[in-house]
Amino acid sequence: MSQQSLTFQGVDNADQVNQITTALMMLDGVDSVEVGRHGAEVEGRARREALIEAIKRLKLGIEVK
Repeated sequence: MSQQSLTFQGVDNADQVNQITTALMMLDGVDSVEVGRHGAEVEGRARREALIEAIKRLKLGIEVK
């Protein structure tokens, strides 16, 4: 199991954090997620590109790195 870190810019409220958490947890290969306003720590075997794409599909207007 690997751990990946994502960085966010533009997350302003708890609703956005909850949406990101839900989107990441629903991906195959994600075992656990810890999300905050400035980023996320993801454990599992999901590809980084899949994590970023799942967040972009939410169309929250945030930047993900």
